[in-house]
Amino acid sequence: MTRPLQNRRILLVIGGGIAAYKALDLIRRLRERGAQVRPLLTKGAQEFVTPLAAAALAGERAHTDLFDRAEEADIGHIKLARDADAIVVAPATASLMARMATGEASDLAATVLLATTLPILIAPAMNVRMWQHPATRRNLATLKGDGVRVVGPNDGAMAEAEFGPGRLAEPAEIADAVEAMLAGGETANGFGFLAGRSSPTAAPLTGRRVLVTSGPTHEPIDPVRYLANRSSGRQGHAIAAAAAAAGADVTLVSGPVQIPDPTGVRVIRVETARAMLAAVEETLPADIAVFTAAVGDWRPATVGAGKIKKDGAEPAPLVLVENPDILATVAARTSDRPTLVVGFAAETDDVLANAHRKIARKGCDLLVANDVSAAGGVMGGRDNTVHLVGRDGSVETWPTLDKDEVGRRLVTRFAALLPA
Repeated sequence: MTRPLQNRRILLVIGGGIAAYKALDLIRRLRERGAQVRPLLTKGAQEFVTPLAAAALAGERAHTDLFDRAEEADIGHIKLARDADAIVVAPATASLMARMATGEASDLAATVLLATTLPILIAPAMNVRMWQHPATRRNLATLKGDGVRVVGPNDGAMAEAEFGPGRLAEPAEIADAVEAMLAGGETANGFGFLAGRSSPTAAPLTGRRVLVTSGPTHEPIDPVRYLANRSSGRQGHAIAAAAAAAGADVTLVSGPVQIPDPTGVRVIRVETARAMLAAVEETLPADIAVFTAAVGDWRPATVGAGKIKKDGAEPAPLVLVENPDILATVAARTSDRPTLVVGFAAETDDVLANAHRKIARKGCDLLVANDVSAAGGVMGGRDNTVHLVGRDGSVETWPTLDKDEVGRRLVTRFAALLPA
């Protein structure tokens, strides 16, 4: 199967900020998608990561010096500026953005960026106050006016124990932006924009409403005990975050989890399956509804008013009653049924056979199935191997990916399935 960046040549300029360490992961992400990556490190970048590490991950020599005698005997900086399909600057520090905006050519990175006519994508990363400074805002406006594309920055914790915009976009987000840039969407000047979450190319869900459920439910037995499952909520939260990054108005209905809320998402916290259904129905209508939560199938028929004591007597049997089926309930709606209803199937055996039966029974448009057996290691873990099952019986199996990447890829697929 052809990978999305197969044989694409990317010159990766790594700026001198603490986020430079993420550039190593970006190299891996780009290569996983088929790209050939040539690293170029500024002097500042070499204080955080080594040329040897970048070269080892890229399988290419790392470039560092404008006055390299061997390279410049053949005008190496001009070759670097031309011998690629695109240039990615990550992290793009405030200093490097300033040099780009003013046309400075004081080192190899700035000289290559001045000498190129290739598409350029920058991923800014810096302290929140530096990002918000008028000088940086002017430089950003200049770069956008010159046709440079931008991804991020994101909101988040900073190395200086501060929080706000300025955090480097995640490597998978940057890789997605590279794909979008090379896929087209050009303007008259030959470049176009990928300005964070605001442009059509970067934000395919702009104007859309997305509902996501996530995490487990807790069904009380008494004030102390409850029935639950091992869901961490990571996959549902990742989908909600990716949908928000794609421009959607996102509501996340979450059971009890120990992970932070996604940025830019409205969160409704619930505990039980019945509370989750009520929150879902109050949130409708939506364009897309994604039911990732591991909802308890049953709940105790009665809930003890006080803690049930162990007194040596034979315990009363725990009588269970069935919980409402949230996915089937929403899929069967008529007046305000979401355009795209997506279910999840966590299975421990016969994953695909059970998934085919479930999509027919639930009435959803797409089912994402995964193996949560002990061997699969997915329930509560950080990685996922999913199978996309369609109502027509089609199956698409993805390689094992971290749940953030699964979330981004699923959101891209959901956006493509919506009518224009």
